[in-house]
Amino acid sequence: MKASRKLFALILVLVAGALAAGCGGGSPENRTLTLGDIGWDESVAVSNLTKALLEDDIGYGNVELRQLDVALLFQGVDDGELDAFQDVWLPNHQQFVDKASNTKLLDHWFQGQTSFGIAVPDYVNAKSIPQLNDTNIDEILGIEPGAVISEKIPQDVIPTYSLKQSYVPSSTAAMLSEVDTRYKNQEDFAFIGWSPHWMNQKYSFHLLDDPQDALGNLNDPAQMLTIVNKDLPNNDPVAYAFMSAITLDDAQLDDLENTINESSGPLEGARQWAEANRDIVQPWVDAAKNAQGS
Repeated sequence: MKASRKLFALILVLVAGALAAGCGGGSPENRTLTLGDIGWDESVAVSNLTKALLEDDIGYGNVELRQLDVALLFQGVDDGELDAFQDVWLPNHQQFVDKASNTKLLDHWFQGQTSFGIAVPDYVNAKSIPQLNDTNIDEILGIEPGAVISEKIPQDVIPTYSLKQSYVPSSTAAMLSEVDTRYKNQEDFAFIGWSPHWMNQKYSFHLLDDPQDALGNLNDPAQMLTIVNKDLPNNDPVAYAFMSAITLDDAQLDDLENTINESSGPLEGARQWAEANRDIVQPWVDAAKNAQGS
């Protein structure tokens, strides 16, 4: 009889532990989270800030960041290989959101105004996209081939305006390195520019008008959101509460990116910024801890 009671008690303990683990409970150090990262500066910034705070303040054992192309990021969240991706631009990424049926969008975390398009330095005498043909520019420096704008420019923009320039896709980091070199040399060139981004503080440039709206909805201000796997609210309510609580405005995001650029690495920079801005991040941490205690 005693043995039976002990066995029953042991079963209850195991069941309770399993339920707690399934609901995001259990020891924080046993928790893991996998976040997607597109490699854009705001993506690197917010994902590393999330990693730093969940590991340092909440006690997560590991928050893994995986850098992937945009289509693979949405596919990864949809099939559960990724728990979340925090740099969704809408309406820019709407086609990928529509294909992901096992996901949930959180409210937009970026509180500022976005812009996106083809840009030139202010010293270049062009105000609109068709005026590129009046310059000696022969290419448009681009970002990742999987980005929506990397499809729109060759498919829609160049034919619409009969541009003589070719579009040269690359990684965001490689494009920005080329922008830095050409800007310092005062060369005439065109590239993909957007806001929010630290480039707006470092360089004087402007986006070119698109009079025939060849870029379509990319010309419209976008929201920046997080997409999570539909099971995350139940499987990890702590991480879900944390990411749901994040909000950053233009100045805060630019400052975070600048801190990262000036540090030894993205994670170290995110940690430095978090420590210097506890008033901003503490409500996110509190939201996670409240979910942890519930």
